[in-house]
Amino acid sequence: MSKILASVACNLDTNILQAVLPLFQSEKVQAIEWSFDVLYNHPKIPRWFVELLVAFGNQNRLIGHGIFFSLFSGKWSAAQQDWLDHLKKISGNFHFDHITEHFGFMTGENFHKGAPIGVPLTAVTLAIGRDRLQRISEACNCPVGLENLAFSYSLEEVKRHGDFLSQLVEPVNGFIILDLHNLYCQMHNFDVEYKEIIKLYPLDLVREIHISGGSWEDSEVVKGKKIRRDTHDDAVPDAVFQLLDQTIEKCPNLKFVVLEQIGFGLETPESKIQFQKDFIKMDGIIKQKKDLLPNIKKKSFLAENSIPLGKPLEDKILHDQQIELSEILENSKNYVDAQNRLKSSTLAKTAWEIEKWEPTMIETVFQIVQKWKHGFVRK
Repeated sequence: MSKILASVACNLDTNILQAVLPLFQSEKVQAIEWSFDVLYNHPKIPRWFVELLVAFGNQNRLIGHGIFFSLFSGKWSAAQQDWLDHLKKISGNFHFDHITEHFGFMTGENFHKGAPIGVPLTAVTLAIGRDRLQRISEACNCPVGLENLAFSYSLEEVKRHGDFLSQLVEPVNGFIILDLHNLYCQMHNFDVEYKEIIKLYPLDLVREIHISGGSWEDSEVVKGKKIRRDTHDDAVPDAVFQLLDQTIEKCPNLKFVVLEQIGFGLETPESKIQFQKDFIKMDGIIKQKKDLLPNIKKKSFLAENSIPLGKPLEDKILHDQQIELSEILENSKNYVDAQNRLKSSTLAKTAWEIEKWEPTMIETVFQIVQKWKHGFVRK
């Protein structure tokens, strides 16, 4: 049985690197997760960072995490093909133990200006998602996985998310990243207990766990209610560490536990020290659980069959609806305006089921898209 590796999300960001450096120096970091598709800010990778990636890759301790692919876009784009071409190239340069992407599609016309938000869980989106995962698998030639979503429009969607993820990754023998802060967001925002929500996920498919921090937003829709947001800009809450403690032993194929925090959440010396403390606490929980894990051979999650790929699947109706939803969320005056425009849009009385969307979640998705529409910026 291979052990669980205490890992960090490590990218070319000065604040992140300064926070992580003492952990590297004390040889505590056992694996790194690299968001390989943020390199549009760094056309050339410094030699020392290349050497870091190669060193971890040679030990099967480098994992790649995508952000911008837009898995469920109804129309195939040149940007998606460029993303795949880039993945294929870097997979020849670095040895990834696996590659992962986010659930959802990116709003906005520009590849790096938009928010990742959910789609209806239908046969159409299932087919498109499977098609895209097969293309990722072919490009990287290693295990492929998807991360559970922090944001949902309704409680019904929360309840269906885990099963839909399982169906998505099946053709590539893929796996799931279980992001526990994302789970924490849904538990709070939809008033669901851990013992109920954890049963909704296929935990035998979990190869990676994420932990991170986030932020609270005061709802204007429901006075006194706070919405938990997955902003990655603060320390890990005690509640998320408790989720980690409860979840590790439920995941027999778990290999990586990754601590994430965004660079502008690590600007002060105090925040960097807290990040290091969070890593040490995470590592301690992992070590405490090592004797409780089943002594079995873990699944490889390698694709078992090569599936011939033709033209990328597309769906014009889905694409048009995504364009309209993006326009409403980006250009409405406020969430009330957005809600009114949704009611008269082509999304009404469709598989999007906007009639069931929680008002607080319309408010939240409006805020998310407003934040991302000019590219990701600080809160």
